[in-house]
Amino acid sequence: MKLTEKLILVRKENKAMLAANFYNLETCRGILQAAGELNQPVILQLTPASIKYMGLKTAIGIARTVSAEEKADAWIHLDHCTDLELIKSCLDEGFDSVMIDASDKTIDENIKLTKQIVDIASKYDVNVEAELGYVPVPNSEVDNDKFTQPADAKRFVDETGVTSLAVAIGTKHGFYKGEPKLDIDRLKKIKEATDAYLVLHGGSGLPGELLRKAIKNGISKVNVATETKDIFMKTLKEVLKNSLEIDLRKVFPSATCEVKKLIKQKLKIVAMIN
Repeated sequence: MKLTEKLILVRKENKAMLAANFYNLETCRGILQAAGELNQPVILQLTPASIKYMGLKTAIGIARTVSAEEKADAWIHLDHCTDLELIKSCLDEGFDSVMIDASDKTIDENIKLTKQIVDIASKYDVNVEAELGYVPVPNSEVDNDKFTQPADAKRFVDETGVTSLAVAIGTKHGFYKGEPKLDIDRLKKIKEATDAYLVLHGGSGLPGELLRKAIKNGISKVNVATETKDIFMKTLKEVLKNSLEIDLRKVFPSATCEVKKLIKQKLKIVAMIN
């Protein structure tokens, strides 16, 4: 089943898909163990930095192999990419979904670049995601003036043909300072303005009830990355604090297990499982 077909199903059920970034074999396995054990679909995300670290063929090989081993229903997505050639390479390697991120440009430039990717991706019949508005990067603050405008969202989707749209409604990448607040009314209006699958970036650290409220009002895909890195490294640091162990095969499994626990929690939230 193609990712766009799966997104249709989860949207009809008023649920969402979890999109989790992985960074190595261990984080990939933790994510897929969670998905396999709960029998829930998951999107595996790779950023350009992760691809550079692991190598494209190695990264996608890990994703496919571990998906099969863990009997997980998974799709592979290229996250936050600005490099046209890398997007083409990922399409050639069989990615199920790609994101062109031109959100830092004017809406006209964003439309032009996004449409170019949609046209290139059309022969691969995959999901194409873009971002409109501005979701802040770590160590920056939410700016209401850069939230996605419903009328702009309609124009953007109509003119580009993009299938998924990341929207700015109050989330940010990285951890939050203070209690996060989402503009649900704005989200409702964006949903009314376009049929694109709406994506929530910055899912790390959002309370479960707030995430579910966003899903009930139009979000079909929820991205999580920061929490995965954080729990993996915190666990390793704790394990090694009072240990002289040098065999990484003995210390990594505990971190993988914590990733699995985290992703299970997130999957239950987006799938509306109590």
